[in-house]
Amino acid sequence: RRRVSYSSSFKWWSPHTLLKVVAGIKSSAQPWHVSPEDDDRKVRRREKNRVAAQRSRKKQTQKADKLHEEYECLEQENTVLRREIGKLTEELKHLSEALKEHEKMCPLLLCPMNFVPVPRPDPVAGCLPR
Repeated sequence: RRRVSYSSSFKWWSPHTLLKVVAGIKSSAQPWHVSPEDDDRKVRRREKNRVAAQRSRKKQTQKADKLHEEYECLEQENTVLRREIGKLTEELKHLSEALKEHEKMCPLLLCPMNFVPVPRPDPVAGCLPR
């Protein structure tokens, strides 16, 4: 009995041809020969697979390019926001220092009478013409 091992060349053969090979049935003209139809199918399948693989790689590359562009935009936006945070932090520091200096000499804060609620005139009414 002849032992047939599965090799990579068998995977492109049609199921009908594989059955013939495994069963030991020889084709009419040449033993172990793949028919022209099987060859054509194999070539078409390989071409179709090659085109599909190219399409898949192109799509993957486009997706990676788009993600890279998005990443760069977000990095730029992040840099701008970090600068703005730095400016606002400096402004807060400056204003806090100015407020502390003002509180030391503000007559309104130093006068104990200012802690008693006193009815005050409406500031908007003072601006309106009479």
